[in-house]
Amino acid sequence: MISLARHSAISAPSLAQGRRFSPLPIIGNVQKNSLSFFKSQPLSPQKPICISAAADTLGAAPAPEPRQPLVETRAYETADGPREISVQLPGEKAAQKFKIGIYFATWWALNVVFNIYNKKVLNAFPYPWLTSTLSLAAGSLMMLISWATRVAETPKVDLEFWKMLLPVAVAHTIGHVAATVSMSKVAVSFTHIIKSGQPAFSVLVARLLLGQTFPLPVYLSLLPIIGGCALAALTELDFNMIGFMGAMISNLAFVFRNIFSKKGMNGKSVSGMNYYACLSMLSLLILTPFAIAMEGPQVWAAGWQQAVSQIGPNFVWWVVAQSVFYHLYNQVSYMSLDQISPLTFSIGNTMKRISVIVSSIIIFRTPVQPVNALGAAIAILGTFLYSQTKQ
Repeated sequence: MISLARHSAISAPSLAQGRRFSPLPIIGNVQKNSLSFFKSQPLSPQKPICISAAADTLGAAPAPEPRQPLVETRAYETADGPREISVQLPGEKAAQKFKIGIYFATWWALNVVFNIYNKKVLNAFPYPWLTSTLSLAAGSLMMLISWATRVAETPKVDLEFWKMLLPVAVAHTIGHVAATVSMSKVAVSFTHIIKSGQPAFSVLVARLLLGQTFPLPVYLSLLPIIGGCALAALTELDFNMIGFMGAMISNLAFVFRNIFSKKGMNGKSVSGMNYYACLSMLSLLILTPFAIAMEGPQVWAAGWQQAVSQIGPNFVWWVVAQSVFYHLYNQVSYMSLDQISPLTFSIGNTMKRISVIVSSIIIFRTPVQPVNALGAAIAILGTFLYSQTKQ
């Protein structure tokens, strides 16, 4: 601390008497030899007084040790300028993990229930085009009611949004119908084993059509995916070519859906729930005329009557359940994308497929050979490795 003395000389007693008026802080515990300097050296008005106090001499309390921060924060700057980074406290992180866990558990449970009821409906009513249409119609109706009653916030979209969404809806419609056709011909477990090969289609399309390159581990992770799917297909007891091709077409269509979605929706501020609602409505408009042309009301009426006579009123509830749960599980998956990273979502999707395969084998008592199970395990392991190396 530095103070300029304005008087020509200040004696020690006067300094001691004037301490209460001095701008210097009052320091207790000053020893006698601390003031001997002022008696022997008179103060000069031209020179500033420099007083330094050591902690051991003046009896000051030792400085506390620096505390470790509870939350480590780091700042980053991108090429286009600074970017805001949210910092979560430990309690908030735990709450976020719990929320993600709820999303995953709900997503998996809804998907398992949908696949079970969907297969039951298709066994009694083998018309996948109408079944796919009813799934989209139920979701569209649910969201329209939610918007009308203000349960969900109505999205603010314009004509440009619908134009961007159109190719996404076309790919989504093809993938949805192809997967339903597949499950109408083969076991649920087999369809999902083949659908676990979607990463191979993603890399193939990105490499050939988009010119993207990937590191070697990504290509190596495709080997167990392709090998596992091939092994499962060759050893499937109830193999059907239409069912196999339906799952393959569904993989390819969903790859294009993801590509169109990333390109078209970049910068659009629409929540995951509302995004999927708009996607369902547009897909419904696209699918309905094709469903009528492929199957038709007369075929539906005859098949419906036969299914009700064989199953009873429960068949109607099966149709309602598969339609509602289809929308709910997709809606939750799109909502979870708002909360988690693509890597976490890929791992969750792999675990979801495992839960569907295992539960469908148990419920429908699907006969599985050991070699077939080995192929499924290899394919799913490859999907997991792909999700790790891709990041």
